Amino acid sequence: MNTLVDFTVAICTYNGEHRLPDVLERLQNQLRTESLTWEIIIVDNNSTDNTALLVQKYQATWPQLHYYFEAQQGAAFARNRAIQEAKSELIGFLDDDNLPQPDWVAASYTFAQEHPQAGASGSQIHPEWEIPPPDNFRRIAPFLAITERGSLPLLYEERKKLLPPSAGLVVRRQAWLAVPDECVLTGRTTNQMLTSEDLEVLSYIQRAGWEIWYNPKQEIYHKIPRWRLQREYLIPFFRGIGLSRHVTRTVGVQSWQMPLLIILYAANDLRKIIVHLLKYRQQIKTDLVAGCELQLMLSSLVSPIYIRKYQRQARKNKINPA
Repeated sequence: MNTLVDFTVAICTYNGEHRLPDVLERLQNQLRTESLTWEIIIVDNNSTDNTALLVQKYQATWPQLHYYFEAQQGAAFARNRAIQEAKSELIGFLDDDNLPQPDWVAASYTFAQEHPQAGASGSQIHPEWEIPPPDNFRRIAPFLAITERGSLPLLYEERKKLLPPSAGLVVRRQAWLAVPDECVLTGRTTNQMLTSEDLEVLSYIQRAGWEIWYNPKQEIYHKIPRWRLQREYLIPFFRGIGLSRHVTRTVGVQSWQMPLLIILYAANDLRKIIVHLLKYRQQIKTDLVAGCELQLMLSSLVSPIYIRKYQRQARKNKINPA
């Protein structure tokens, strides 16, 4: 690894031809980076548009910009490729719809130097709505990677089961060594709805003894188009989060503990479902937020069964590839 690079910005993208320019222009105008040696890598996760050509145009005048193609579909595969290709100990992930503030790179690097035990630090993420969301949308907004936890750094405590999203996440390469080569969750694709692959990774890092922080000075804006506020998108989205929960709930749990844990989580999920139905009743069909919350609870309840079937099918596909 070339240790002369202080910081790597990794952008994992799928068909990001029209979204990437805004992100790259923000990175071209970063402040307080004169003393840093840093690079930007684009991981093209099997795009079918002109993402590669777009990046080539920027590379003509931007030697710090590098391009890699990752054919295996899924955000987890793209991030693993970014870790492999990065020339720095610190890797800051941006999605292709994330707009970093002018000092995002400098703030991320400085925080990592001041907190050597931080295996990862999450950004403060503000929404940039294409259209205004419903008034009660704040109840589910964090699931869209909106993270506004105040102006002071905050340590994520393992007992609270709360972790930052991958958007704007800065990871220390040494901490990533705690992540298994093959995680269960790999990210949503056209044929696979499971998500929360970032939470699985962070859970392993946290359980290995690394600290995970919220750094408000790592500030980005998340562009959220109108279609991401539609029922047709949100209900399947929350279904995928719920179905993934058995994995994120049980990272590092011993096999002998699993049956009891499943029972306890199921009892709590059932309690939440009953309370939710009593509270909202007929509003479930008309209130989008209440409907998303119910879908999350229902999917969380059946998550252990779904994940078992998913893993069985994955093993079968690995043994008998098409």
